[in-house]
Amino acid sequence: MIGTSDLSALDYEDPAPGIHSVEDENPFSTMMASFDEAADRLGLDPDIYAVLRKPDREIQVSLPVQMDDGTLQVMQGFRVQHNAGLGPYFGPLRIQAGLRLDELRAVAGWMTWKCALLDIPFGGSAGGIRMAATRRTRGEVERAVRRYVAALLSDIGPERDIFSSDVATDENVMAWVMDTVSMHARHTQNAVVTGKPLALCGTHGHADSVAQGLRILLGHALESMGLPQRGARIVIQGAGMRGGNLAQLLVAEGHRVIGLSDVYGALYDERGLDIPALLAWRAEHGSLRGAPGSFDRISNEEMLVRPCDVLIPCAVAGTVHLRIARQLQAKLIIEGAHGSVSTRADRVLFESGVRVVPDILATGGGAVVNYFEWVQNRAGYSWTPDTVSERLVHFMTSAWNEVAQLAAEHEVSLRMAAHMLAVRRVSQADALRGFYA
Repeated sequence: MIGTSDLSALDYEDPAPGIHSVEDENPFSTMMASFDEAADRLGLDPDIYAVLRKPDREIQVSLPVQMDDGTLQVMQGFRVQHNAGLGPYFGPLRIQAGLRLDELRAVAGWMTWKCALLDIPFGGSAGGIRMAATRRTRGEVERAVRRYVAALLSDIGPERDIFSSDVATDENVMAWVMDTVSMHARHTQNAVVTGKPLALCGTHGHADSVAQGLRILLGHALESMGLPQRGARIVIQGAGMRGGNLAQLLVAEGHRVIGLSDVYGALYDERGLDIPALLAWRAEHGSLRGAPGSFDRISNEEMLVRPCDVLIPCAVAGTVHLRIARQLQAKLIIEGAHGSVSTRADRVLFESGVRVVPDILATGGGAVVNYFEWVQNRAGYSWTPDTVSERLVHFMTSAWNEVAQLAAEHEVSLRMAAHMLAVRRVSQADALRGFYA
């Protein structure tokens, strides 16, 4: 553990690193480009446009946290609340060493559009703590989380801003959030956070909710393109909770996952990878490095441009940038993470006939099941796994049908149709509510 005098170590967390971009693009510019074009196509009222361009509120807090060695570290915490036209704010809490405000702004915006698109009565938010969780003990992380939550008590709550899990915030972290709010409220506030353990009023289906949503939309996309519902050759970037769970689901449905990667590299086999064996290795060793097999060991970038039917990037923003887009051999891309395809790459792919299922639709399974958890907590009634699964299919299928129909009517990409639908719903809500002065 580091002390307050170890400035070289502190540089990893504080101050924030400069904005990095892939070919001059970053998550915020990618999110805003889609919003601006959608607003233009809709002929959005200039006043509404001006309101939606900026978050409602940006909060920054300093978090004095006592380390295990008795020293004090001051971490930085943030919360961006984008728009509350459709309901209370809702969005992820992450713990990340390189946490950047522009990325939180982007995620908060994406959450607003995602919730509107999926007909969830929430607005979007995003926040986190600038901290290297992997370099801290569990006790230090817990103290930072509880201090962060306490600093935001006046701005969060079941009817104000609801947290969901994200980078380095597992169900135990969500339990700390719930407990901290509850201790100050003097009664249990389980609806203030989603992604909790089942024993603390979490919901069935949370762990693989994003993967299940991706699976549902893959089926619809394959059908719409006349591709086979079984046996598709699929490349997945990311082998964690999202990508790994998705790989297992797709193999069980009869597809061939021919490429799989993590931060250390990629594995590729045209005949299909042994997904259960690879994920078991990763669970035991922490990565795919050294996994036994006859597959090709290649770089992440090389895997992205290998021949396949479907590419599903589930890792970071900007994965498919302009140079990659020009080399892609996939017929279909499903964004498994926010901003996986950059703005300029998206235009190139649309012009070349590669269909892209956009992030605000494709990753919606997580938001939907988090909403289900909030509803169950508010009602004090838990649903069965089958109920969660059936209702998730309904929400994802309804959103797909609406986006596909709008895309056909306006002869635009699925991404533009999704943003047009989302922006229209939020702008209508804001207009109907009016502006309190």
